[in-house]
Amino acid sequence: MIIFFVVLIFILGYFLIALEHSIHINKAAPALMMAVLCWLLYFLQGNSPEASYEVLLLHLGDISSILFFLLGAMTIVEMIDLHGGFNAITDRITTNNKSVLLLIVSVLTFFLSALLDNLTTAIVMVSLISRLLSERNDKMLFAGLVIIAANSGGAWSPIGDVTTTMLWIGNQITAVNIVRMLILPSIMVCLVPTVILMWRFKGKKFERKNAQAGGNSLEGKVILALGLLSLIFVPVFKAITHMPPFMGMLFSLGVMWVATSLMHFRKDPEIKQRYSVAYALQKIDTPGILFFLGILLSVAALQEFNVLKTLAIFMADKLQDEFLIGTMLGLLSAVVDNVPLVAATQGMYDLSVYPTDHYFWEFLALTTGTGGSMIIIGSAAGVAVMGLQNISFMWYLKKISLLALLGFAAGVITYIAQYYILH
Repeated sequence: MIIFFVVLIFILGYFLIALEHSIHINKAAPALMMAVLCWLLYFLQGNSPEASYEVLLLHLGDISSILFFLLGAMTIVEMIDLHGGFNAITDRITTNNKSVLLLIVSVLTFFLSALLDNLTTAIVMVSLISRLLSERNDKMLFAGLVIIAANSGGAWSPIGDVTTTMLWIGNQITAVNIVRMLILPSIMVCLVPTVILMWRFKGKKFERKNAQAGGNSLEGKVILALGLLSLIFVPVFKAITHMPPFMGMLFSLGVMWVATSLMHFRKDPEIKQRYSVAYALQKIDTPGILFFLGILLSVAALQEFNVLKTLAIFMADKLQDEFLIGTMLGLLSAVVDNVPLVAATQGMYDLSVYPTDHYFWEFLALTTGTGGSMIIIGSAAGVAVMGLQNISFMWYLKKISLLALLGFAAGVITYIAQYYILH
Protein backbone atom coordinates (compact mmCIF):
# COMPACT_ATOMS: atom_id res chain seq x y z
CA MET A 1 0.00 0.00 0.00
CA ILE A 2 2.81 2.42 0.85
CA ILE A 3 4.33 1.93 -2.61
CA PHE A 4 1.00 3.01 -4.11
CA PHE A 5 1.19 6.31 -2.21
CA VAL A 6 4.81 6.85 -3.27
CA VAL A 7 3.89 6.40 -6.94
CA LEU A 8 0.82 8.63 -6.47
CA ILE A 9 2.94 11.42 -4.94
CA PHE A 10 5.41 11.13 -7.84
CA ILE A 11 2.63 11.34 -10.43
CA LEU A 12 0.99 14.33 -8.71
CA GLY A 13 4.35 16.09 -8.41
CA TYR A 14 5.05 15.45 -12.08
CA PHE A 15 1.62 16.87 -12.94
CA LEU A 16 2.29 20.08 -10.98
CA ILE A 17 5.68 20.46 -12.67
CA ALA A 18 4.00 20.11 -16.07
CA LEU A 19 1.51 22.86 -15.13
CA GLU A 20 4.18 25.28 -13.89
CA HIS A 21 3.18 28.15 -16.18
CA SER A 22 -0.54 27.60 -15.64
CA ILE A 23 -0.46 27.58 -11.83
CA HIS A 24 2.38 30.17 -11.64
CA ILE A 25 4.41 28.13 -9.15
CA ASN A 26 8.08 27.54 -9.90
CA LYS A 27 8.76 23.90 -10.79
CA ALA A 28 11.35 23.65 -8.00
CA ALA A 29 8.64 23.91 -5.31
CA PRO A 30 6.59 20.79 -6.23
CA ALA A 31 9.82 18.90 -7.02
CA LEU A 32 11.24 19.55 -3.55
CA MET A 33 7.92 18.75 -1.82
CA MET A 34 7.57 15.56 -3.87
CA ALA A 35 11.09 14.47 -2.85
CA VAL A 36 10.53 15.10 0.86
CA LEU A 37 7.14 13.33 0.93
CA CYS A 38 8.51 10.27 -0.91
CA TRP A 39 11.38 9.99 1.53
CA LEU A 40 9.05 10.60 4.47
CA LEU A 41 7.15 7.46 3.49
CA TYR A 42 10.46 5.60 3.23
CA PHE A 43 11.37 6.68 6.77
CA LEU A 44 7.91 5.64 8.06
CA GLN A 45 8.17 2.13 6.61
CA GLY A 46 11.85 1.67 7.59
CA ASN A 47 13.11 -0.44 10.45
CA SER A 48 14.97 2.46 12.04
CA PRO A 49 15.42 6.18 11.30
CA GLU A 50 19.20 5.74 11.48
CA ALA A 51 19.24 3.11 8.72
CA SER A 52 16.91 5.19 6.54
CA TYR A 53 19.09 8.23 7.13
CA GLU A 54 22.16 6.33 5.92
CA VAL A 55 20.35 5.30 2.73
CA LEU A 56 19.22 8.90 2.12
CA LEU A 57 22.76 10.21 2.63
CA LEU A 58 24.10 7.62 0.18
CA HIS A 59 21.77 8.86 -2.54
CA LEU A 60 22.35 12.49 -1.62
CA GLY A 61 26.08 11.94 -2.14
CA ASP A 62 25.52 10.69 -5.69
CA ILE A 63 23.06 13.48 -6.46
CA SER A 64 25.34 16.15 -4.99
CA SER A 65 28.12 15.08 -7.34
CA ILE A 66 25.80 15.90 -10.27
CA LEU A 67 24.67 19.18 -8.72
CA PHE A 68 28.22 20.37 -8.01
CA PHE A 69 29.20 19.40 -11.54
CA LEU A 70 26.27 21.42 -12.88
CA LEU A 71 27.09 24.35 -10.60
CA GLY A 72 30.72 24.42 -11.74
CA ALA A 73 29.92 24.10 -15.44
CA MET A 74 27.25 26.81 -15.34
CA THR A 75 29.60 29.19 -13.49
CA ILE A 76 32.47 28.67 -15.95
CA VAL A 77 30.13 29.27 -18.89
CA GLU A 78 28.76 32.38 -17.16
CA MET A 79 32.32 33.67 -16.66
CA ILE A 80 33.02 33.25 -20.39
CA ASP A 81 29.78 35.09 -21.11
CA LEU A 82 30.56 37.97 -18.72
CA HIS A 83 33.90 38.57 -20.46
CA GLY A 84 32.31 38.49 -23.92
CA GLY A 85 34.26 35.34 -24.76
CA PHE A 86 31.52 33.83 -26.90
CA ASN A 87 31.82 36.77 -29.29
CA ALA A 88 35.02 35.16 -30.62
CA ILE A 89 32.89 32.20 -31.79
CA THR A 90 29.71 34.00 -32.82
CA ASP A 91 31.71 36.51 -34.91
CA ARG A 92 32.96 33.60 -37.03
CA ILE A 93 29.40 32.43 -37.73
CA THR A 94 28.57 34.80 -40.57
CA THR A 95 25.34 33.24 -41.84
CA ASN A 96 21.97 34.87 -41.22
CA ASN A 97 20.05 31.84 -42.52
CA LYS A 98 18.21 29.99 -39.76
CA SER A 99 18.48 26.58 -41.47
CA VAL A 100 22.24 26.88 -41.92
CA LEU A 101 22.70 28.07 -38.34
CA LEU A 102 20.58 25.16 -37.10
CA LEU A 103 22.80 22.68 -38.96
CA ILE A 104 25.95 24.28 -37.53
CA VAL A 105 24.54 24.14 -33.99
CA SER A 106 23.41 20.52 -34.42
CA VAL A 107 26.78 19.28 -35.73
CA LEU A 108 28.79 21.21 -33.12
CA THR A 109 26.60 19.96 -30.28
CA PHE A 110 26.67 16.33 -31.46
CA PHE A 111 30.45 16.03 -31.62
CA LEU A 112 31.24 18.31 -28.68
CA SER A 113 28.94 16.20 -26.50
CA ALA A 114 31.00 13.09 -27.26
CA LEU A 115 34.18 14.94 -26.27
CA LEU A 116 32.90 16.62 -23.12
CA ASP A 117 29.51 15.28 -21.97
CA ASN A 118 25.91 16.06 -22.84
CA LEU A 119 25.26 18.25 -19.78
CA THR A 120 28.26 20.57 -20.21
CA THR A 121 27.76 20.75 -23.97
CA ALA A 122 24.10 21.71 -23.61
CA ILE A 123 25.01 24.57 -21.27
CA VAL A 124 27.73 25.86 -23.63
CA MET A 125 25.64 25.63 -26.79
CA VAL A 126 22.52 27.25 -25.30
CA SER A 127 24.72 30.14 -24.19
CA LEU A 128 26.02 30.45 -27.76
CA ILE A 129 22.49 30.45 -29.17
CA SER A 130 21.50 33.23 -26.78
CA ARG A 131 24.34 35.35 -28.18
CA LEU A 132 23.09 34.96 -31.76
CA LEU A 133 19.29 34.88 -31.74
CA SER A 134 16.91 37.54 -30.49
CA GLU A 135 13.46 35.94 -31.04
CA ARG A 136 12.42 33.87 -28.02
CA ASN A 137 10.60 31.20 -30.03
CA ASP A 138 13.67 30.65 -32.21
CA LYS A 139 15.90 30.35 -29.16
CA MET A 140 13.60 27.75 -27.60
CA LEU A 141 13.38 25.67 -30.79
CA PHE A 142 17.17 25.74 -31.17
CA ALA A 143 17.53 24.85 -27.48
CA GLY A 144 15.20 21.88 -27.97
CA LEU A 145 17.42 20.61 -30.79
CA VAL A 146 20.48 21.13 -28.58
CA ILE A 147 18.97 18.73 -26.02
CA ILE A 148 18.40 16.07 -28.70
CA ALA A 149 21.84 16.56 -30.28
CA ALA A 150 23.65 16.58 -26.92
CA ASN A 151 21.98 13.37 -25.75
CA SER A 152 22.50 11.57 -29.07
CA GLY A 153 26.12 12.76 -29.23
CA GLY A 154 26.79 11.51 -25.72
CA ALA A 155 25.26 8.06 -26.27
CA TRP A 156 28.01 6.72 -28.58
CA SER A 157 30.93 7.96 -26.48
CA PRO A 158 32.06 6.20 -23.27
CA ILE A 159 32.52 9.61 -21.62
CA GLY A 160 29.63 11.44 -23.29
CA ASP A 161 26.69 10.18 -21.24
CA VAL A 162 26.53 8.90 -17.68
CA THR A 163 24.67 5.70 -18.65
CA THR A 164 27.21 4.81 -21.36
CA THR A 165 29.96 5.50 -18.79
CA MET A 166 28.21 3.20 -16.28
CA LEU A 167 28.11 0.37 -18.82
CA TRP A 168 31.76 1.01 -19.72
CA ILE A 169 32.89 0.96 -16.08
CA GLY A 170 30.74 -2.14 -15.45
CA ASN A 171 32.58 -3.93 -18.30
CA GLN A 172 29.34 -4.42 -20.26
CA ILE A 173 30.83 -2.51 -23.21
CA THR A 174 34.28 -1.56 -24.48
CA ALA A 175 35.18 1.94 -25.65
CA VAL A 176 36.16 1.23 -29.26
CA ASN A 177 33.24 -1.12 -29.91
CA ILE A 178 30.56 1.23 -28.54
CA VAL A 179 31.82 4.03 -30.80
CA ARG A 180 31.85 1.69 -33.81
CA MET A 181 28.36 0.29 -33.19
CA LEU A 182 26.47 3.39 -32.03
CA ILE A 183 27.89 6.21 -34.15
CA LEU A 184 25.50 5.65 -37.07
CA PRO A 185 22.30 5.11 -35.00
CA SER A 186 23.19 8.17 -32.89
CA ILE A 187 23.66 10.27 -36.02
CA MET A 188 20.16 9.23 -37.14
CA VAL A 189 18.69 10.22 -33.76
CA CYS A 190 20.10 13.71 -34.29
CA LEU A 191 19.70 13.95 -38.06
CA VAL A 192 15.95 13.38 -38.34
CA PRO A 193 14.88 16.23 -35.98
CA THR A 194 17.57 18.48 -37.51
CA VAL A 195 16.29 17.95 -41.06
CA ILE A 196 12.65 18.53 -40.00
CA LEU A 197 13.51 21.78 -38.21
CA MET A 198 15.73 22.91 -41.11
CA TRP A 199 12.76 22.42 -43.45
CA ARG A 200 10.58 24.43 -41.04
CA PHE A 201 13.11 27.28 -41.10
CA LYS A 202 13.75 27.03 -44.85
CA GLY A 203 14.36 30.44 -46.39
CA LYS A 204 13.96 32.29 -43.09
CA LYS A 205 16.54 34.83 -41.98
CA PHE A 206 17.38 36.20 -38.56
CA GLU A 207 18.80 39.46 -37.31
CA ARG A 208 21.97 38.89 -35.34
CA LYS A 209 22.06 40.28 -31.84
CA ASN A 210 24.65 42.93 -31.12
CA ALA A 211 27.86 41.55 -29.67
CA GLN A 212 27.65 41.40 -25.92
CA ALA A 213 29.74 43.92 -24.08
CA GLY A 214 32.13 42.48 -21.56
CA GLY A 215 35.82 43.06 -21.01
CA ASN A 216 38.06 43.72 -23.99
CA SER A 217 38.38 41.37 -26.94
CA LEU A 218 41.74 39.98 -25.81
CA GLU A 219 40.44 39.24 -22.32
CA GLY A 220 37.37 37.59 -23.82
CA LYS A 221 39.48 35.31 -26.03
CA VAL A 222 41.76 34.40 -23.12
CA ILE A 223 38.81 33.53 -20.87
CA LEU A 224 37.12 31.60 -23.70
CA ALA A 225 40.26 29.53 -24.27
CA LEU A 226 40.78 28.99 -20.54
CA GLY A 227 37.12 28.10 -20.00
CA LEU A 228 36.96 25.56 -22.85
CA LEU A 229 40.27 24.01 -21.76
CA SER A 230 38.89 23.81 -18.22
CA LEU A 231 35.81 21.93 -19.46
CA ILE A 232 37.86 19.58 -21.67
CA PHE A 233 40.17 18.98 -18.69
CA VAL A 234 37.33 17.36 -16.69
CA PRO A 235 37.05 14.04 -18.59
CA VAL A 236 40.88 13.90 -18.86
CA PHE A 237 41.18 14.41 -15.10
CA LYS A 238 38.64 11.63 -14.53
CA ALA A 239 40.49 9.22 -16.83
CA ILE A 240 43.85 9.88 -15.17
CA THR A 241 42.87 10.08 -11.49
CA HIS A 242 39.66 7.96 -11.51
CA MET A 243 38.09 10.65 -9.33
CA PRO A 244 34.45 11.62 -10.03
CA PRO A 245 33.88 14.29 -12.70
CA PHE A 246 32.60 16.91 -10.25
CA MET A 247 36.04 17.03 -8.58
CA GLY A 248 37.65 17.95 -11.90
CA MET A 249 34.95 20.53 -12.51
CA LEU A 250 35.47 22.12 -9.08
CA PHE A 251 39.23 22.21 -9.70
CA SER A 252 38.62 23.89 -13.07
CA LEU A 253 36.35 26.44 -11.39
CA GLY A 254 39.09 27.17 -8.85
CA VAL A 255 41.60 27.75 -11.65
CA MET A 256 39.16 30.12 -13.40
CA TRP A 257 38.62 31.95 -10.11
CA VAL A 258 42.37 32.50 -9.59
CA ALA A 259 42.97 33.46 -13.24
CA THR A 260 40.19 36.08 -13.37
CA SER A 261 41.19 37.49 -9.98
CA LEU A 262 44.75 38.01 -11.23
CA MET A 263 43.50 39.41 -14.56
CA HIS A 264 41.46 42.15 -12.83
CA PHE A 265 43.77 42.62 -9.83
CA ARG A 266 44.68 46.27 -10.55
CA LYS A 267 41.26 47.39 -11.78
CA ASP A 268 38.61 49.41 -9.94
CA PRO A 269 36.64 47.46 -7.31
CA GLU A 270 33.42 47.94 -9.30
CA ILE A 271 34.94 46.34 -12.42
CA LYS A 272 36.54 43.56 -10.38
CA GLN A 273 33.14 42.76 -8.88
CA ARG A 274 31.37 42.76 -12.28
CA TYR A 275 33.77 40.15 -13.72
CA SER A 276 34.20 38.02 -10.60
CA VAL A 277 33.19 34.41 -10.00
CA ALA A 278 31.14 35.60 -7.02
CA TYR A 279 29.03 37.71 -9.39
CA ALA A 280 28.73 34.84 -11.87
CA LEU A 281 27.45 32.59 -9.07
CA GLN A 282 24.65 35.09 -8.41
CA LYS A 283 23.53 34.94 -12.04
CA ILE A 284 23.26 31.16 -12.48
CA ASP A 285 19.88 29.44 -12.23
CA THR A 286 19.71 28.37 -8.57
CA PRO A 287 15.99 27.38 -8.70
CA GLY A 288 16.89 25.08 -11.62
CA ILE A 289 19.53 23.36 -9.51
CA LEU A 290 17.03 22.92 -6.64
CA PHE A 291 14.52 21.51 -9.14
CA PHE A 292 17.14 19.01 -10.29
CA LEU A 293 17.75 18.06 -6.64
CA GLY A 294 14.05 17.41 -6.08
CA ILE A 295 13.64 15.30 -9.22
CA LEU A 296 16.70 13.14 -8.53
CA LEU A 297 15.79 12.63 -4.86
CA SER A 298 12.28 11.58 -5.88
CA VAL A 299 13.60 9.06 -8.40
CA ALA A 300 16.05 7.77 -5.77
CA ALA A 301 13.07 7.12 -3.47
CA LEU A 302 11.33 5.16 -6.25
CA GLN A 303 14.55 3.20 -6.64
CA GLU A 304 14.66 2.36 -2.91
CA PHE A 305 11.05 1.16 -3.02
CA ASN A 306 12.13 -1.09 -5.94
CA VAL A 307 9.55 0.51 -8.22
CA LEU A 308 12.02 0.88 -11.09
CA LYS A 309 13.45 -2.61 -10.69
CA THR A 310 9.94 -4.07 -10.58
CA LEU A 311 9.12 -2.26 -13.82
CA ALA A 312 12.31 -3.54 -15.45
CA ILE A 313 11.64 -7.13 -14.33
CA PHE A 314 8.00 -6.91 -15.45
CA MET A 315 9.04 -5.75 -18.92
CA ALA A 316 11.71 -8.43 -19.21
CA ASP A 317 9.18 -11.09 -18.18
CA LYS A 318 6.41 -9.92 -20.52
CA LEU A 319 8.33 -8.78 -23.58
CA GLN A 320 10.84 -11.64 -23.89
CA ASP A 321 12.82 -9.77 -26.55
CA GLU A 322 16.02 -7.75 -26.03
CA PHE A 323 15.12 -5.10 -28.61
CA LEU A 324 11.63 -4.60 -27.16
CA ILE A 325 13.03 -4.43 -23.62
CA GLY A 326 15.66 -1.88 -24.64
CA THR A 327 13.09 0.23 -26.51
CA MET A 328 10.68 0.26 -23.56
CA LEU A 329 13.49 1.18 -21.14
CA GLY A 330 14.40 4.03 -23.48
CA LEU A 331 10.81 5.29 -23.52
CA LEU A 332 10.65 4.94 -19.73
CA SER A 333 13.86 6.96 -19.36
CA ALA A 334 11.92 9.96 -20.71
CA VAL A 335 9.84 9.93 -17.52
CA VAL A 336 12.32 8.83 -14.86
CA ASP A 337 16.08 9.19 -14.66
CA ASN A 338 17.97 6.77 -16.87
CA VAL A 339 20.73 6.15 -14.31
CA PRO A 340 18.69 3.99 -11.87
CA LEU A 341 17.03 2.27 -14.83
CA VAL A 342 20.38 1.19 -16.26
CA ALA A 343 21.66 0.31 -12.78
CA ALA A 344 18.61 -1.95 -12.25
CA THR A 345 19.18 -3.61 -15.63
CA GLN A 346 22.85 -4.17 -14.81
CA GLY A 347 21.75 -5.85 -11.60
CA MET A 348 19.23 -8.08 -13.40
CA TYR A 349 21.61 -9.47 -16.03
CA ASP A 350 25.20 -10.43 -15.25
CA LEU A 351 27.94 -10.94 -17.83
CA SER A 352 27.26 -14.67 -18.00
CA VAL A 353 23.84 -13.89 -19.55
CA TYR A 354 24.92 -10.99 -21.76
CA PRO A 355 28.75 -10.92 -22.09
CA THR A 356 30.84 -7.82 -22.78
CA ASP A 357 29.88 -6.05 -26.02
CA HIS A 358 26.68 -8.06 -26.38
CA TYR A 359 24.22 -6.20 -28.59
CA PHE A 360 21.77 -5.84 -25.68
CA TRP A 361 24.19 -3.55 -23.79
CA GLU A 362 24.90 -1.50 -26.92
CA PHE A 363 21.19 -1.11 -27.63
CA LEU A 364 20.52 -0.20 -23.98
CA ALA A 365 23.18 2.55 -24.14
CA LEU A 366 21.51 3.97 -27.26
CA THR A 367 17.90 3.91 -26.04
CA THR A 368 18.43 5.09 -22.45
CA GLY A 369 20.94 7.72 -23.58
CA THR A 370 18.61 9.23 -26.19
CA GLY A 371 15.14 8.44 -24.80
CA GLY A 372 15.36 11.20 -22.20
CA SER A 373 15.12 13.82 -24.95
CA MET A 374 11.40 13.10 -25.41
CA ILE A 375 10.47 14.95 -22.21
CA ILE A 376 12.44 17.98 -21.08
CA ILE A 377 13.03 16.66 -17.55
CA GLY A 378 14.01 13.22 -18.84
CA SER A 379 17.72 14.09 -19.02
CA ALA A 380 20.28 16.22 -17.22
CA ALA A 381 20.82 18.25 -20.39
CA GLY A 382 17.07 18.90 -20.63
CA VAL A 383 16.81 20.07 -17.02
CA ALA A 384 19.76 22.43 -17.46
CA VAL A 385 18.36 23.93 -20.68
CA MET A 386 14.91 24.21 -19.08
CA GLY A 387 16.42 26.47 -16.44
CA LEU A 388 18.67 28.48 -18.78
CA GLN A 389 15.95 29.27 -21.35
CA ASN A 390 12.94 29.11 -19.00
CA ILE A 391 11.24 26.53 -21.24
CA SER A 392 7.98 25.14 -19.88
CA PHE A 393 7.22 21.44 -19.66
CA MET A 394 4.12 21.74 -21.86
CA TRP A 395 5.78 23.90 -24.54
CA TYR A 396 8.51 21.29 -24.97
CA LEU A 397 5.91 18.51 -25.05
CA LYS A 398 4.03 20.26 -27.86
CA LYS A 399 6.97 21.50 -29.95
CA ILE A 400 9.93 19.15 -29.42
CA SER A 401 8.77 15.80 -28.00
CA LEU A 402 7.47 14.47 -31.32
CA LEU A 403 10.74 15.43 -33.05
CA ALA A 404 12.69 13.61 -30.33
CA LEU A 405 10.42 10.56 -30.66
CA LEU A 406 10.95 10.45 -34.44
CA GLY A 407 14.71 10.70 -33.96
CA PHE A 408 14.59 7.98 -31.28
CA ALA A 409 12.62 5.70 -33.63
CA ALA A 410 15.10 6.36 -36.45
CA GLY A 411 18.01 5.45 -34.19
CA VAL A 412 16.31 2.24 -32.99
CA ILE A 413 15.46 1.15 -36.56
CA THR A 414 19.00 1.96 -37.75
CA TYR A 415 20.61 -0.07 -34.96
CA ILE A 416 18.36 -3.10 -35.53
CA ALA A 417 18.95 -2.97 -39.31
CA GLN A 418 22.69 -2.58 -38.72
CA TYR A 419 22.67 -5.56 -36.34
CA TYR A 420 20.96 -7.89 -38.81
CA ILE A 421 23.22 -6.75 -41.68
CA LEU A 422 26.38 -7.37 -39.63
CA HIS A 423 25.11 -10.68 -38.25
